[in-house]
Amino acid sequence: MIIDLRSDTVTKPSKGMMEMMMSAPVGDDVFNEDPTVLVLEEKAARLFNKEAALFCPSGTMTNQIAIKCHTQPGDELICDANSHIYNYEGGGISFNSGVQAKLIQGDRGRITAKHVEDNINAEYDWLTRTSLVCLENTVNKAGGSYYDLDSVKAIKKICEQQQLALHLDGARIFNALVETDYTAGDIGNQFDSISICLSKGLGTPVGSLLLGNKTFIKKARRLRKVFGGGMRQVGFLAAAGIYALDNNIDRLKEDHTRARQIGDTLATLPYVESVMPVDTNIVIFNLTEKYTAASFDEKLKPYGIKSSAFGKQTVRFVTHLDFTDDMLTKVLEVLKKL
Repeated sequence: MIIDLRSDTVTKPSKGMMEMMMSAPVGDDVFNEDPTVLVLEEKAARLFNKEAALFCPSGTMTNQIAIKCHTQPGDELICDANSHIYNYEGGGISFNSGVQAKLIQGDRGRITAKHVEDNINAEYDWLTRTSLVCLENTVNKAGGSYYDLDSVKAIKKICEQQQLALHLDGARIFNALVETDYTAGDIGNQFDSISICLSKGLGTPVGSLLLGNKTFIKKARRLRKVFGGGMRQVGFLAAAGIYALDNNIDRLKEDHTRARQIGDTLATLPYVESVMPVDTNIVIFNLTEKYTAASFDEKLKPYGIKSSAFGKQTVRFVTHLDFTDDMLTKVLEVLKKL
C-alpha cells in the first residue's frame, strides 16, 4: 500500500467522477462550444457571485492570466513572501507580465490592510506603479492558514480607495470555506478576480477556473490562447469539475481532521523540533538534526509513505480524499516507530 502525502494533487478520479466524465457531451472549447465546459463555468461563476468564468489547464495559468490582465509591464504587485504566485510559478510574474513583486512579511502568509496601505508606491516617475494586490487563501507555504472575512474586507476597502485590483489565488479556497462561516459568494464579492483549483482537494484529474466580470473574462480568454491554454473537446475534464463541486466540498473536513491528528502526534515526537498550526489539510513540520527532510523521506519509503521536502529540515504532509482512516493509522504508527 502506497500512502502518498506529498500533495492533494495526487488523487485519482472516483468511480462516480469517471462515469460522469465518460458520458459528458463535448464540443470545441476554443470556439466556445463545449456544452459541459459552459455548464462548469456558469456553475462556478454563480457559486462565487461572479459574472463569468474561464476553464484552464492549471492554477498557475489562471493566476498568471489574472496578473497579466490587471497590470502593465513595469508595474508592481503586492503579495506575501510565502505566496504561491511568487515562489512556485516559475518566475511567471516577471516572465509573463514584466511586473515585479513587493513582498510582505505577513502572519503565516496573510497580509493586512495596513500592509497594503503602507506599501503602495507614490506616483513618482522613478517608482513602479502599484496596480495589483494578490492574496492566497489558504496559504500553502504557511501550512494551510486562511483569512477571516473582515481582514479581506479591510484590504478590499484600501484597494478600492487606491484604485488597485484585488486577485485571489484560491487554489484551496474550499478548504477555507469549510472551516469558516463565510460563503463562496462572500469571498467572490471582495475580489476582482479569483482562481480556484479543481485538482487539489476536490479531486479532479486536472483543471482550474478563473472568475471575474464579463469584460475581464473576455480579455482572459484571449490571453489563455496566447499562453497556449486553448483546449478542444475538454468537456470530459470539465465534467469532473462539475462532479467535484457537487460532491467533494463538504468532505474536506475529513481531510482536516486527519491532518490535525498527524500534527498532534508529530508534536510529541523527539525528532520533531516544531509543527506549524494545522488549520486545514496541510501539515508542515521542522525536524531536529537527527534527520534532514531527504533522510526522513528515505526512512518513510520502506513503509510506502511519501512526503514532500519543504526545506533542508522541513517536511510537508498534505491529506486528501484518497487518504483513508486505515492509512492514517499506519502513518501514526510509523511516525511513532521512527
